[in-house]
Amino acid sequence: MSSQIINETIQGEATLLSAPFESTGKMLYLESYGCAMNFADSEVVASILQGAGYATTRNEAEADVIMINTCSIRDRAEQSVRTRLRAFKTRKKSQPELIIGVLGCMAERLKKTFLEEEKLVDLVAGPDAYRDLPNLIKQVEGGQKGVNVLLSRDETYAEISPVRLAKDGISAFVSITRGCDNMCSFCVVPFTRGRERSRNPLSIVAESRELFENGYKEVTLLGQNVNSYRWNISKKGEIQDETIPTTNFGELLEMVAKISPELRIRYSTSHPKDMTDDVLHTMAKYKNICDYIHLPVQSGNSDILKKMNRGYSREWYLDRIKAINTILPGATISTDIITGFCGETEEQHQETLSLIEHVKFSFAFMYFYSERPKTLAERKYQDDVSLEIKKRRLAEVIELQHKQQLDYNSKTIGRVYEVLIERVSKKSDEMFSGRNTYNSTIVFPREDYRIGEYVNVLVEECTTLTLKGRIVKA
Repeated sequence: MSSQIINETIQGEATLLSAPFESTGKMLYLESYGCAMNFADSEVVASILQGAGYATTRNEAEADVIMINTCSIRDRAEQSVRTRLRAFKTRKKSQPELIIGVLGCMAERLKKTFLEEEKLVDLVAGPDAYRDLPNLIKQVEGGQKGVNVLLSRDETYAEISPVRLAKDGISAFVSITRGCDNMCSFCVVPFTRGRERSRNPLSIVAESRELFENGYKEVTLLGQNVNSYRWNISKKGEIQDETIPTTNFGELLEMVAKISPELRIRYSTSHPKDMTDDVLHTMAKYKNICDYIHLPVQSGNSDILKKMNRGYSREWYLDRIKAINTILPGATISTDIITGFCGETEEQHQETLSLIEHVKFSFAFMYFYSERPKTLAERKYQDDVSLEIKKRRLAEVIELQHKQQLDYNSKTIGRVYEVLIERVSKKSDEMFSGRNTYNSTIVFPREDYRIGEYVNVLVEECTTLTLKGRIVKA
């Protein structure tokens, strides 16, 4: 899409639909687990149920309907959800009219367990069934169980204006794709969220503009794989409708960046096999697109990556790192790492450590492998690395990564960064917390500034995870 077409497209962007609100006096309590996509989905759910007369509450004790938006990526998240559901079931003994529902990734896989075997919930809805929630609630009120876990090939909730549940009014998530086609052998997402589909770019720009006009200073564009965003383009690269402009992720990024130089743009998550130079050049072109990329590697060994069905090799990943460092010098890169995947040898683990040493990630989400039901890895490979070895390897990864994070943070001492004030620090009411363009969290004294303002902060000390400093004049 040319710059001229991008500008014309923005001028004619779509209008979002806000749910009409006529209160029924009933309250909805939402609790979300897992990835940012789940938190964004909960805001869509809140909008849909607002249209049915439900106001949201942060106090679960006053709720008439409790919805838990779930995650199946790791067993720990599932166990947390089960614990919460059992607590709500106990409460239902004294409040029998309370409706308890499970949404999201655990819905399809565990619907029978939750509804029939453990009798923990009244309602189960998958990620593509949220429009049906008012009807499902009516079914429960009529004495039936409410169930809809059908996946869709076209549902994106594109025209729905989400109800923003976070109260800071500073940063917001904007979903640009749903589902995933990558079929990584360790991952359940394609089975729980369905096939990948992209949202109309006009609705994405409209939602981002609406947020900016309502005082938001930052949006994060969300997708399981944002780099594979495509509008009016088939998987083979063919134009599907000659009368409609095509849009890839780099072009979408530019469309959102053009809303205002005062609106900060982030995105997550990138897939290494689809990270193209045009996206990096767009980032370099616009100052309001943050110089930070989350690029999950998972393993530093090509054979393990092939087993994981990641679609790239160690060499490909390092080439993408080189491109980032060349086009966006100084940009920070974070990652995901899994230790102890099926058949991983000590030598292959050492290759992961050497890749970490080479790339010098600013941050990493690090886990040992836990087999997930219905995945290719469960069906095809033996989970043959002992838990003891998995944990030892993870400890080695964490030790190296934390050392490198501290090294990086130490080099920021004495530098001044523009920081968006996001919140009051968790540790002290006298301190603010915010992030710079590199996604580093910086804590500093509040002085006379307010949340939502940009300030220049001089870094004076650091820890592994946080920078500390003070505000200075420009």
